Amino acid sequence: MQLTFTAALLAGGKSRRMGRDKVFLPVEWEGKSVPLWDRQLSVLKAVAPAELVISGPRKKGYSASIPVYADEWHGMGPLGGIATCLSRINNGLLLVLAIDLPHVQPSFLQRLLAGSEANCGIVPILNDHFEPLIAIYPKAALELAVAQLRKRDYVLRHFAALLLQHRLVTGYEVETSEQYQLENWNRPEDLSQDTSRAGFQHP
Repeated sequence: MQLTFTAALLAGGKSRRMGRDKVFLPVEWEGKSVPLWDRQLSVLKAVAPAELVISGPRKKGYSASIPVYADEWHGMGPLGGIATCLSRINNGLLLVLAIDLPHVQPSFLQRLLAGSEANCGIVPILNDHFEPLIAIYPKAALELAVAQLRKRDYVLRHFAALLLQHRLVTGYEVETSEQYQLENWNRPEDLSQDTSRAGFQHP
């Protein structure tokens, strides 16, 4: 059965550790240098979402045709952005991808979609830890997200564990060959370590 879902690029972070906005970091994609936000949107478009949105403030260069959802829960990290998207989407599932995961390929997202159902999402698990910044959440998770925000618990892995407990998501054990796709860019030294790698380019 073909799933109907919304895809959201999580791009609302402050990029404090990086020292500059991650959204505009240059990355090689399909033979040319593009800003990271453009690369990530291309990855999301490749899995054919019914709806594509950006979570966070509108920034220079974004296409006017893509909705941008400013956080309704300010200063509460990615969980606030996810809750905002869940409250506004028109579909039953929300696929999220963080801006700072520059190695993710469409094939990995397709595996997550293949493991999802209409009312049950999926969260990758790597080394016994949830990786909730690249996951699929059902719209039914909104109530639990809001409840957790009201408790001032903004830890996204707590949210993933709660959804697993309520059977609103299942876990996806990341294969060894896929682990590099979950490496992120947090600090300037992460960029220098990646300059010689082609893992973030389209295969």
